[in-house]
Amino acid sequence: MAKSERLNLPAIETSLRRVQDDFDRINQTLSTPRDPLSDRVLNQLLAGYGEIDRCLAKGIDLFELGQTRELLALNGLVLWGEAEPGSEDARRQRLATEEQFYANGDGGIGELIVCHQSMAGQPVWKRAARVYIQILSQPQLYQEGNHRTGSLVMSYILVRAGKPPFVLSVDNAKAYFEPSTLVKNARKHSLRMLLERPKLAKRFAALVRDSADARHLRH
Repeated sequence: MAKSERLNLPAIETSLRRVQDDFDRINQTLSTPRDPLSDRVLNQLLAGYGEIDRCLAKGIDLFELGQTRELLALNGLVLWGEAEPGSEDARRQRLATEEQFYANGDGGIGELIVCHQSMAGQPVWKRAARVYIQILSQPQLYQEGNHRTGSLVMSYILVRAGKPPFVLSVDNAKAYFEPSTLVKNARKHSLRMLLERPKLAKRFAALVRDSADARHLRH
């Protein structure tokens, strides 16, 4: 496989800081307001981008047998950063997340791998969008942090294919949050999802394609 592109982490941070500075205005445009983008959340998301960059540098295939624990660790970075969970509640949440992640049946890592494999040969924008929907819809892959971890997994898929990562910006925030809320509230195998998934995948694919910014890649 050709050498992967790498992430321009300072440029990604600049985009996220702009979203943070404008978040109150963005929130007022959303049908379902989001929690503020605090420094802690932003720094943990940046740690996640850093981990994606490390995986790209090492040529790690996150969907390969034996590497799925990297996907679990990515969620841990999003939720707790690089430190170990400090409280008993956080430690219990980590164990519950691990059980949910490895559960057989709907929503677990096995189904995500099958989903990813089923998209082989499809345009990368569509592959990234479909995997994001799989992570975010009910039952979700993780207990918490599915939006953020899902966006990082999308970025990994995009950059492995030579495209810029998906990075939240002032311009794409509403277009990202609104359909994400629809997906979060939908069950994977419901009739509603069966009917709406193709349209949602097309919508997210267009979003990540139109949001592509080459400045988020290291040159």
